[in-house]
Amino acid sequence: MRAARVPGVVNLLVILAAAAAALIGFAQLAPQAATRLGLAMERRRLGLSVKTGQVPGFTIPYLDGGSGEVLVLIHGFGGDKDNFARVAGHLTKRFRVILPDLSGFGEATRDPAARYRIADQVERLHALLQSLGVTRLRLGGNSMGGFIAVQYAATYPDEVVGLWLLDPAGTAAAYETEMMRRTVETGQSPLLLRSVADGDALIRATMARPPYLPSFVRKAMALRGAADYPLHSRIMDELRVHSPLLETQYTTLATPALIVWGAEDKVLSPAASVVMQKLLPNSRVIMMPGLGHVPMLEDPVRCARDYLAYVAASPG
Repeated sequence: MRAARVPGVVNLLVILAAAAAALIGFAQLAPQAATRLGLAMERRRLGLSVKTGQVPGFTIPYLDGGSGEVLVLIHGFGGDKDNFARVAGHLTKRFRVILPDLSGFGEATRDPAARYRIADQVERLHALLQSLGVTRLRLGGNSMGGFIAVQYAATYPDEVVGLWLLDPAGTAAAYETEMMRRTVETGQSPLLLRSVADGDALIRATMARPPYLPSFVRKAMALRGAADYPLHSRIMDELRVHSPLLETQYTTLATPALIVWGAEDKVLSPAASVVMQKLLPNSRVIMMPGLGHVPMLEDPVRCARDYLAYVAASPG
């Protein structure tokens, strides 16, 4: 009986090997399609669904999952809605989590003629949330997304219950890094991909503990970044010139906030957490050792746990 089953086992192994080879070949030949397939599977596993909103001039896709109090999380420069997906998977039992693509990024509309200042992104995000009937929310963001979140809370203070800021931009102190100094001097930034070959340098620049990313995913990310180089270069210049720093606009803001910073951040200085806390006196700072610029990607479990603990301990 054992001998009779061996050919069947061999055949199954051959079929599995052929299927694996076919999948590898597909991923290498069509990295963007393979990445879309992988993201769809990941979103389903995390209980997130893709939806689409409309604001004047832009289509804004977003991920939506969970139930309860609304928590909106905003990605940083060059990122997209999936940057917060794994964190969201740990938060959906407590919150309805909404993860939008910002205009000009992710799968959102790219309009070369539009403006992409922080104030513009705030108004488009507000229009999206109004269209969804969201008028009271918790708001979080990473890097540029953190800048947008603070500006949003300052513009619509009666709507924002609290802030969650992960390595936020928006203060002069945040830009006091060697990377930002080189960007100003040379006009070149690791956040802007001139070619696919720059993709791995971006990962090294932004993460101290990068998660595992298959080669086809890294290639797909780099292909999109390189395609976006002309528009994103203009957006970066526009942000630098036409988006006033937070401390030049506000003395203090009353919104409660959790400020999180990766201690190994090479993009934005962790020392800026002190400045951000002065701007937001009703805040708490958590420094995360061993992590870089995108802690929600590097350690989503701890980020979610710390945020849930902060919310549980907060009055109201």
